[in-house]
Amino acid sequence: MVQLLRSRAVSSQEELAELLARNGERVTQATLSRDLEELGAIKVRENGHVVYRLPEEPPPGDEWLRRMLTEFALDVVSSGNLVVIKTPPGGANAVARALDNAVLKDVIGTVAGDDTILVVCREGVRGQTVARKLRSLGGQFANVKEA
Repeated sequence: MVQLLRSRAVSSQEELAELLARNGERVTQATLSRDLEELGAIKVRENGHVVYRLPEEPPPGDEWLRRMLTEFALDVVSSGNLVVIKTPPGGANAVARALDNAVLKDVIGTVAGDDTILVVCREGVRGQTVARKLRSLGGQFANVKEA
C-alpha cells in the first residue's frame, strides 16, 4: 500500500482496493480505512484532483512540526490550558502527529478530528503560551486568538 501511494496518485479507497487486488491483495474498505489512518495518509489537492498522500519521515527536532504548522494550520485559539488548532479538512491528524513527535514539554497530549486539534497543556501552563510558541514555529499562518 505504501509503495502504491508513494508511486501514483490514488484518489479513493475504491481505487486503492482495485490496485491492491491487481497485485493479489484483497482488502475490505474497513481495513483500507484503518490502514490509511495508521499510515497518516491525508487527502491533498494536486492538479485539480484530491489524492491520498503519505507524510514524509519526520526530520529531527521542531523542523517537522514547523513544516506541518506552516502547511496546515489555519487558526490557533487558546482558552485556559487548552489550544485549538484549525486545519483544512483531513489535515488535523498530520499536525497532531507532528505535535506528538515534537515532545513539547508544556503539552500533555493532543486529540485530532478531521480539521480540528485539541492541545492539552500541562497544569499551570496557559494555552496562550503554547499558542504563541506554535505561532512562532509556524510562521505566517492565521492570527493566534485568546478566547
